Amino acid sequence: MLALLVGNAFVVNSQKLQVFDFTSGIPIDKVALFNKNRTLSVITDQNGYATLDAFSDTDSIFFQHPSFQMIILTKDDLRKAGFKIYLNREIRMLEEFIISVSKWEQNKREIPNKIKMLSAREIQFHNPQTAADLLGISNEVFIQKSQLGGGSPMIRGFSANSVLIVVDGVRMNNAIYRSGNLHNVISLDANSIVRSEVIFGPGSVVYGSDALGGVMDFHTRWVAVSSGEKPELSVNFSSRYSSANKEKTGHLDFNIGGKKLAFMSSVTLSNYDDLRMGSRKNPDYQRPEYAIHEFGRDTIVQNDDPDVQRFSGYDQINIIEKIRFRPNENLNLIYAFHYSGISEVPRYDRLTEYSNDQLKYAVWKYGPQKWLMHTMNINYDKVNAFFSNGQLTFAYQDYEESRIDRKFGKSGQRKRTERVDVLSLNLDFDKSFRKENTIFYGIETVFNKVKSDAFEKDIHTGVKIPVGTRYPDGDNSYNSFATYISYKNNISELLTLNTGIRYSYINLHSTFKDTSIYHFSYDVFDLATGALNGSAGMVFRPKDNWQINLNTASGFRAPNLDDVGKIFDSEPGNVVVPNKNLKPEYTYNLDLGTVVNFTNNGSFELTGFITLLRDVMVRREFSFNGLDSIMYDGTLSKVYALVNSDKALIYGGNVSLGLDLTRFLNFSGTLTYMYGEDQDGIPLRHVPPLFGSIHFMLMTKYLNLDMYTNFNGEKPNSMLAPSEIAKIHMYAIDDNGNPYSPKWFTLNMKASCQITSSIHLNAGIENILDHRYRPYSSGIVAPGRNFYFAFRLTI
Repeated sequence: MLALLVGNAFVVNSQKLQVFDFTSGIPIDKVALFNKNRTLSVITDQNGYATLDAFSDTDSIFFQHPSFQMIILTKDDLRKAGFKIYLNREIRMLEEFIISVSKWEQNKREIPNKIKMLSAREIQFHNPQTAADLLGISNEVFIQKSQLGGGSPMIRGFSANSVLIVVDGVRMNNAIYRSGNLHNVISLDANSIVRSEVIFGPGSVVYGSDALGGVMDFHTRWVAVSSGEKPELSVNFSSRYSSANKEKTGHLDFNIGGKKLAFMSSVTLSNYDDLRMGSRKNPDYQRPEYAIHEFGRDTIVQNDDPDVQRFSGYDQINIIEKIRFRPNENLNLIYAFHYSGISEVPRYDRLTEYSNDQLKYAVWKYGPQKWLMHTMNINYDKVNAFFSNGQLTFAYQDYEESRIDRKFGKSGQRKRTERVDVLSLNLDFDKSFRKENTIFYGIETVFNKVKSDAFEKDIHTGVKIPVGTRYPDGDNSYNSFATYISYKNNISELLTLNTGIRYSYINLHSTFKDTSIYHFSYDVFDLATGALNGSAGMVFRPKDNWQINLNTASGFRAPNLDDVGKIFDSEPGNVVVPNKNLKPEYTYNLDLGTVVNFTNNGSFELTGFITLLRDVMVRREFSFNGLDSIMYDGTLSKVYALVNSDKALIYGGNVSLGLDLTRFLNFSGTLTYMYGEDQDGIPLRHVPPLFGSIHFMLMTKYLNLDMYTNFNGEKPNSMLAPSEIAKIHMYAIDDNGNPYSPKWFTLNMKASCQITSSIHLNAGIENILDHRYRPYSSGIVAPGRNFYFAFRLTI
């Protein structure tokens, strides 16, 4: 159904219209406008604008978008509506277009993979604080947090360096992405992300190493050229405040677009204070005391409010600059600069550790983290004998992180710093042979250089002494070379087949300059390995509204420098040492799923999977120079290392349901369950408990209201991995005195209100019942009752 609302037409030299979502009032980008014969067409930009100069007064203009009902209007209709058009949304899962699977836009009806897409509309409505929170919107990706400045996504029992992060076509995973919880996704700016896609299951054919559990593909704001003869300017401003951590965020972006040259600039500043937890249930999670340093000594201070998690606050800045040059309709060149700067972030889980009934650490924090990326993307879409579309993406990333710690009552404060330089080059092509067949192919090469240093400084005298580095302190390189090809064949209206294959070669070289601290029996180690991966999938469409997916795929992860060469204390009293004999791990995955649309009134999706892991890398007891325990940072610690276990198994499923109960009220829910263990029956660390959400959403022209619950099942002690059982300070205690993760749920409400076509207000109450809970494996307790308010202005 279409609602044509008469507004005030704005006077410009060219005829321009704007397209909005009827229920939210948010402008819709990528709406296709075309005439009956499709000889004329334009696409709305990121602010919903399109020019009509190419259309005559007698043309019937078709408005088409995969998520909205198609309409047909004339220019006279548009004049009567004030050139402001409102489209009604459809609850459909089959007509979305997906980019992440092949790096080119494909209809979801032709893709056998389980995919979750988050649109700009959903992101704007939910107003996530960080990119990790953005992934959690769907409640199909589980988010672990060791500290407030963090967020480690878990996908199908994999996490950290076993899932891949991609931003604007460039892989973020580097040589020191660790196997423990990894929080680098928060380097991305949630306010600048306009689309996110998550591939569930192996993505190694297109993306290579690390894509075992899935791929998180983020797309930041597009830089738009003018759709008419005159330059166009668009501006977006937003601000947000949250009560639980006194968040203050401001965002500004603008786009200046000419016919061939355009500029986009975006900046976001955020400040987060100490996080307040809930006040009901689980009193053991409270923070009764904390350590400070004053008058030259460490002191334990009683917390005035034990529900405030001292210390957890931090600051962040994100900047994106893009320049686009379009010399002709077939060629696009885009340069982009990304910068993320994060202040010192207290490691809250370590600050709550006790030793002999006293806080173990006076200081434990991540030093300022920097991520910088330059990219150059060249896209050419003129059909020729070799490809229909081609793109080259060159990127340079400069990443720095550090860890600073000092034990309570000690004067020596350690700082370990890692710097990584990454160069990457991707060439990707697609070639269509008639409508039915498409080949996707490309090559990728990535070069990593890592430098690691460390020292200990006496906080009283300022004297520095060397200490063991986190990684080898010599020359460290980690490089990969790969080529891939995949094929899609629409055999008929009912059946689509997808196949693909990739070969990757990876080499790692690392040296120790100083072996006096740990007395290694070697000072150089090299690793070279290759992997051949494949995938085969089928999409069967027995009816227009029904799709059945079957997909098999293999994935691999080659050991990186963090796996092979790291020395660190994983938890109290344990130390992880290098294992130069580590081998790649492989996965073999089978997915079976179905998607059904109920005559535009709802949708249902069910997916089951089973994943077999071979040579899986797991942390196990180890020896160092024949010893099962060594002194590390002044503590006698049991020795562990990553080793290759023979095999492991993960299986589970996800179900999602969406229903239009009335014209203005809809229901949606999702539920995810999985189980995983290795060959010895030991639970796998990154398999979360049962989790999901239920939403009831009221949608009107000016107001959207979402009442929902998020929930988590219990993770009993018997289901905890050994590395989790060792973290007693992070878990509740069951009736037998053993650590476990209790079940929990929250009630929440969010609303957005369209004041004018340019002004939107958002507000919400999260965790209304003020439950005190800690998501599985998390070091920090989740926010208590949280009031948030957001303002957005679009010009």
